[in-house]
Amino acid sequence: MNASTCETQTLQAIPLPVPAKDGGSLVYAALEQRKTTREISAAPLSMQQLSNLLWAACGVNRKTSPFEIPGRTAASASNSQEIDLYVAVREGAFFYDAFHNLLTPVVAEDLRAAALTPGQRGVEAKAPVQLIYVVDVHRLTHTTGFQEPGLHDPAVQKSYYYVDTGLIAGNVYLFAAAQGLAAWFHNCDRTGLARLLGLRAEQRVLFAQSIGYPENE
Repeated sequence: MNASTCETQTLQAIPLPVPAKDGGSLVYAALEQRKTTREISAAPLSMQQLSNLLWAACGVNRKTSPFEIPGRTAASASNSQEIDLYVAVREGAFFYDAFHNLLTPVVAEDLRAAALTPGQRGVEAKAPVQLIYVVDVHRLTHTTGFQEPGLHDPAVQKSYYYVDTGLIAGNVYLFAAAQGLAAWFHNCDRTGLARLLGLRAEQRVLFAQSIGYPENE
């Protein structure tokens, strides 16, 4: 038995206080309500709701950051901000320009079905909003932030952009919980969406997230 094991055996379990949920914080309320809901109605979101949703996901929350570009509501590796959101609705697909708070049209075609998990049964493409997560690897390797050598390693890149996607998706889940909306993070037709969105070689579709009102409410 080594010294480290002996030291560990002298430690005692530490009971934690019950999480305080009565401090008036909306974060606690949202965490308590957070869940995945796959049954989503076709009822549309208002433009204000969509704007609020996208800002919560990865909008600009401060004009400057340590790396001289606007900061976002979700962290990213070396502030590369390499994850883009594309928004698929009935009218078409748009690129979310967080810096100008703008939806830029990409294709005038309903891509919501392609944003669902291929081959999954019992799921309809009627959620009013599908968020499509796209990584731009070029931003990882050319970030204005700390130039970590690992950012040029494909394996390290993947670990970072998957985590950064999860941070944004977590923001979406909390926003949905706070607003009484349904959210579902899932796989998608990556190849088909990349073609339909006209992505560059250094861009890759990663996942999608369905957002709308719960089916039975």
